[in-house]
Amino acid sequence: MIKILLVDDSKFLRLATERALARAGYEVSSASDGEAGLRLAREKKPDLILLDMLLPKMSGPDVLAALKKDPLTASIPVVVMTGMSQKNAERLQADGAAAFLEKSSLGLDTGSEKLLAALREILQKLSLRAHAAK
Repeated sequence: MIKILLVDDSKFLRLATERALARAGYEVSSASDGEAGLRLAREKKPDLILLDMLLPKMSGPDVLAALKKDPLTASIPVVVMTGMSQKNAERLQADGAAAFLEKSSLGLDTGSEKLLAALREILQKLSLRAHAAK
């Protein structure tokens, strides 16, 4: 079972996304701020991290940088989920993000189908990259 860590300060989005991911067969952990997200990433060693950028206690970009510097978490793919514009995608990917999902295009308020489809596509690409690296 694929383990996903969700780091998002929006209680509504976090709970809705947790439920959708669990129903889709993923093992889900979640955190509501950057510090807790970083701690859980080190403890749980998830297969993938869904990371919001605007977080209390420690910003998303700071969490991403800390994850990529830490040997325990550096290899964990991080998918940035944000309401920020696509302009930031290149910079975030240069900082180590594996993919970028814009919350507004996912329609999370109307259901989780777009998120789950995007996640399947990302996991498939990551799996292909992992096989190519071997």
